[in-house]
Amino acid sequence: MNGDGRKPDAGACAVFRSLAEIPAGFGPAVAAIGNFDGVHLGHQEILSSVVDEARGMGARGVAITFDPHPEQVLRPARAPKLLTPLAERIRLLEQTGVDAVLVLSFDAALARLTPGEFVRRILVDALGVRSLHEGENFRFGHGAAAGVSDLAAFGAELGFTVCVHQAVCVRGMEVSSSAIRAQVAAGDVRRARWMLGRPFAVLSTQARGRGIGRRLLVPTVNLAPYSELLPAFGVYVTRLTVPGRAFEAVTNVGNRPTVGEASFAVETHILDFEPVELGEQTPIELEFLQRLRGEKTWPSLDALKAQILRDVTRAKRSFRLLKSLEALIDTGPGRA
Repeated sequence: MNGDGRKPDAGACAVFRSLAEIPAGFGPAVAAIGNFDGVHLGHQEILSSVVDEARGMGARGVAITFDPHPEQVLRPARAPKLLTPLAERIRLLEQTGVDAVLVLSFDAALARLTPGEFVRRILVDALGVRSLHEGENFRFGHGAAAGVSDLAAFGAELGFTVCVHQAVCVRGMEVSSSAIRAQVAAGDVRRARWMLGRPFAVLSTQARGRGIGRRLLVPTVNLAPYSELLPAFGVYVTRLTVPGRAFEAVTNVGNRPTVGEASFAVETHILDFEPVELGEQTPIELEFLQRLRGEKTWPSLDALKAQILRDVTRAKRSFRLLKSLEALIDTGPGRA
């Protein structure tokens, strides 16, 4: 957002990390509030409605989210590992077309706000909200005391409307962040992809101390330690992307029990390898496309090598099928 409060250029998205960063006279705004972990198809539907309504009324579309996840403050022992750490969540929220993302620091002070205080201080006074879009299970205020009916009552009093969205269902599954986390944790990256609307991915860097230097000269990359959600131990068809290049790959998530002492790693073998620039801080995106099998201990290194060859063959077959499907889509009606 421009410093004088004017609406940004088309395509720009401001990121506010406190209420103090919001320019005076920011509103009117159309907003949605949520953790938005994964920015999945349900989130995307709500935020699309936010953007459409904001454009129609000449307002700003805003996504309001929290950092850290509230469970990390309120119930840290039960806090989930995230599908999308904050930086990636912001990037995905920006792609929805909203004009601004407000990241509220979730701490004890914010948790103590009553529903009325939350609405007045943040929605009305800071953002000038005229319309809110929320899922039917949305809760807010101290102790999650209030729901969408309470939000509508506040709106009637304070001058904003509330649009309640039903849960999105995909192939008979209700889409939610917790459901997607469960699928990823079980290794079912296919169903997770259906609900996310894209492959589940991890953004990281390569592990330190691999002796690789400035260029990747071997077709194997180990991911740096990663604290958020990873798929269940096993072997996956993956796509590894570095700046300017995407590679087809096979990735093992697990302890590599056949090779010496067990040690956890996310190890990716590139199928269509060519040397590329890759320093220890080069960003890596690893997309999980399909699970091939679980991890197991093999009786010998020869048995392991034979299985790896079978994994590679299956992965190459999967990529050929994917390319064929993409070609059909690209040459479908209206594309020729």
